[in-house]
Amino acid sequence: MTRGDVSALTVFRGRAGDHNERGMRGARLLGEELTRRTGSGSVSIGQSRPVLNSSWETELAAALPELRRLARRYEEVLSAGSVPVTAMNRCAAGLATLPVVARHRPDACVVWLDAHPDLNTPLTSESGYLGGMVLAGATGMWDSGLGTDLSVDNVVLGGARDVDPAERRMLDEGLVRSVPPGADLPERLRSAVAGRPVYVHLDCDVLEPGILSTDYRIPGGMTLEQLRAVSEVLADHELVGIELGEFEGGGSAEDESGQAGAAELVGTVEPLLRSLDDR
Repeated sequence: MTRGDVSALTVFRGRAGDHNERGMRGARLLGEELTRRTGSGSVSIGQSRPVLNSSWETELAAALPELRRLARRYEEVLSAGSVPVTAMNRCAAGLATLPVVARHRPDACVVWLDAHPDLNTPLTSESGYLGGMVLAGATGMWDSGLGTDLSVDNVVLGGARDVDPAERRMLDEGLVRSVPPGADLPERLRSAVAGRPVYVHLDCDVLEPGILSTDYRIPGGMTLEQLRAVSEVLADHELVGIELGEFEGGGSAEDESGQAGAAELVGTVEPLLRSLDDR
């Protein structure tokens, strides 16, 4: 799973604007499944703790210490020539990962598979949810303190369908490339990537509600079969890294169902993991 001599698997369970603790549990379960599938050791950052459910400023301040640890971890992995594979609780952790990826691989296309564009800023967000500001932060539309190195030209949204007005204006004006849901999504995504190296972000709410446990449930999403087809298309490109987030695990009494969901998700993106072994 690595090209260099640094273990590339990271499990991030630190605070990241969580609404509940289930994403922290989900990241742990995904990390365990990725370890089992790949046989790789992992580095864990953060731990489950009570959520704040507060303003984006409070959430960011609480998250920054561990997000900075995650950014340093990415610097280590990418500097070693390894390919990061990360299980994370919430999309907001991408505020730490994406700028580092962009600095090391400015040629890479970030494929953002998510029901939401996450292109809001503190001024445009109606909810003030930190996770809805990730791509806007990483591309310099606002300053999170974690870097603004990602070019909007290197972002491709896949499967976004719950779009706020300010985000809709950006998509309509073509400022960010978006590939909406639909039966031919995999091939349209191939065209949008246009042969570039890819860094894949997967928010599990890109799937149809009920397939996996998620915080947001937005109708009109992908099936697991479509996600596997997308994984196969993206596996045809140079994979710069992959991060899996927003999978919710249950409490100890529900771990068996959570483990099954984690295994199902990791099995679906197996083409991406296999592409790392093939290179």
